[in-house]
Amino acid sequence: MKFTAPVAKNETYEVTIQDLTYEGMGVAKIEDFPIFIENALVGEKVIALVTKVKKNFAFGRVDKVLVESPDRVHGIEKAYTQTGITPLQHLNYPAQLKFKQHQVQVDFDKLKIPAEVNETIGMEDPFHYRNKAQIPVRNVNGLLSTGFYKKHSHEMIPLEDFKIQDERIDKAVLIVRDVLRKFQLEAYDERNHTGVVRNIMVRVGKYSDEMMIVLVTRTKKLPSVEEITREINEKIPGLTSLIQNINPEKTNVVLGKKNVLLSGVDRIHDQLMGLDFEISANSFYQVNPVQTEKLYQLAIDKAELSKDDVVIDAYSGIGTISLSVANAVKQVYGVEVVEDAVKDAETNAKINKIKNVKFVTNKAEEQMEKWQADGLKPDVVIVDPPRKGLAESLIKSVADMNPKRVVYVSCNPATLARDVKLFGDLGYHLNQPIQPVDQFPQTVHVESVSVLERA
Repeated sequence: MKFTAPVAKNETYEVTIQDLTYEGMGVAKIEDFPIFIENALVGEKVIALVTKVKKNFAFGRVDKVLVESPDRVHGIEKAYTQTGITPLQHLNYPAQLKFKQHQVQVDFDKLKIPAEVNETIGMEDPFHYRNKAQIPVRNVNGLLSTGFYKKHSHEMIPLEDFKIQDERIDKAVLIVRDVLRKFQLEAYDERNHTGVVRNIMVRVGKYSDEMMIVLVTRTKKLPSVEEITREINEKIPGLTSLIQNINPEKTNVVLGKKNVLLSGVDRIHDQLMGLDFEISANSFYQVNPVQTEKLYQLAIDKAELSKDDVVIDAYSGIGTISLSVANAVKQVYGVEVVEDAVKDAETNAKINKIKNVKFVTNKAEEQMEKWQADGLKPDVVIVDPPRKGLAESLIKSVADMNPKRVVYVSCNPATLARDVKLFGDLGYHLNQPIQPVDQFPQTVHVESVSVLERA
C-alpha cells in the first residue's frame, strides 16, 4: 500500500517541539511522522507551516509561536536566519552550550557507547570571534555588493555586519567593496562565468593586529590595479598584505592556485600557545584563536606528556599542535596531506627554533601504516581529522603501534563516536569524560577532546 503522510504542503499544524536536530532545527511529530521546523525551540508550542513533504519526514517553518521557550532570544535579524550564518542565534548562549553537550551525548548513545560528556566550554563574548572571512562579491540590483547566500540557493543577501567576524574584518570588507564600486569593477556572475571579482578574503591576527586582504578574481587582469591598491592602502593604514588570487575555474572552491602580491608582504603572523605562526593566503589556520588555545591546552594536558615521549600528530596542518607539544617531549612526527601546509609547518618550526619535530607530506592513513611498518613506537598519538573522521586503516595502524594513549580532537561528534567504537574493537576505550569546546558560537558546530587508552 502507498504510504500517505499525515501532513500536506502549505497546510498549518499546531505542534509541540520535542528536540533539536544536529542542524538546530526543531523536531515535532504528528502520528510519529517527524517535521523539521526552522526557528523553533524545545518545549515551544507553535503553528507550523509545512513547506516540503518527503517520504519519511517533512520540513516546515514557524507561522506563529503559541508558547515560547524561556531560552528564546528576541530582536534577531531575518537576514542571519535566511543565510544560515548564525543558525542558533535565536537560542540564548547558555542553552547553545547545553545543546552542543547534548549533541555529543546523542551520537554516542545512538551507537550504545558508554560515554560521559562534560559541559561545553564556552566564550565570554560569543560574537565577533572569527579571524578570517571569505565573502562573495555579486551584482545585486545593478550594484557590486558583498554579503552571503540565502540557504540552499545562489541568491545573495547584502550584509554589512556578519555578527561572528572580528569587527575589523567587517570594516575592511566594506572599505574594499566601496573602492571596487568607485572604480566600477564588475562583480562575478557565476551563472554566465563572467565578471572580475569573485570574493574578498580577509585575515586578521588576533594578537599581532596584522591584516591580509585577498581579492579573488576570475581574470588575470585586475582593472585599475594600481589605483585600487593605492586607495585600499590609504583607507586601511598599516595594511600588512594585499594580494590578488586568480581563480579562473567554474568551481565553488574559493581560492585559485596563483597569488599576485599587490602591496606589503605575502603573509601575516599571529601568536598561538605562545608561539609565532606565519599565515599565507592559502594556509589553514584555526578561525577562533581564543577557543583554539583552550582546545589545544586541553589536548596537551590530557596527553599527560613527559620529556621522554615520542608523539605523532596526524593531520598536522601548519604545525600548530605539533609545535605546541614539542617543548614537552623528546620527538614529534607530524603528517599532513597538503604540501603547502607542510612547508608552512617547517617554516613555523624554524621561526620558533624548534628542532625536535619532523613533518611529512602524505595521507595520514598511508603514513601511519608506513611508520608502523618501520617500527615507530609513539607514546602518544594525537589525531585532529576533518569532519569525515579517521580511516579504518589509520585506526588499525595506531592500535598496532600500541601507544599509551590516543588524544582525539574532533570537529564532528558523529564520526568521533563511530571511530571510538572502532578503537574499542581494537582494545582502546575512553578513559575519561569527553570535553566539548565551543569553537563556533551561534552555529551548530562543536569541537571536543577525547582520550583513549587500552583497557
